[in-house]
Amino acid sequence: MEILGRESHYTSTKPRVFVRGLEGKYNLKEELKRLRSLPRVIRGDEIKFMDGPQSFSKHFVEPVDGMTQTLHIHLEEYAPGGTNQKHGHVNEAAFYILDGKGYEIHDTIRYDWEAGDVAIVHNNCVHQHFNADKYKPARALVIKTKPMYLFMNMLFQKNVVARPTEPTPEGRGFEPRHYEDNFNHLDD
Repeated sequence: MEILGRESHYTSTKPRVFVRGLEGKYNLKEELKRLRSLPRVIRGDEIKFMDGPQSFSKHFVEPVDGMTQTLHIHLEEYAPGGTNQKHGHVNEAAFYILDGKGYEIHDTIRYDWEAGDVAIVHNNCVHQHFNADKYKPARALVIKTKPMYLFMNMLFQKNVVARPTEPTPEGRGFEPRHYEDNFNHLDD
């Protein structure tokens, strides 16, 4: 297929370079010293959930803190009947469902999940997460490769539909479980 005398990048058979050259000061010895000086245990009870009122996040490890080179790890809690923003990003994500029942919409396709499942969000997928239970919260541990994409200058993220600013009728007054002492969510 040719567009204005040029071959389309969708059908080209020519070799392509997808990653830009990586440049800058990087000394492995210094970086290992820096990483080894950082905490190895992050206390969950010292971090509160943010955002809301339908979707809350508790960030344990994220790119801005420099604690890891490849991982972004956070906990998501969805209020009863809650959802988050519809969005897309270049990096992949894995959601380990700790409790509750819900579903994802990925590029217009629905995927149901429940406690014990892992939901995978692929690169460049427009998606949204939903708690299907109108009376109980749902929770997922999220692991992303976002720092690596930042390092390679390949990060792209866009909201398609904003995060809800009002609670669901069933979720009015819901507070995320900031400081819990029962971690056996499957028995709730």
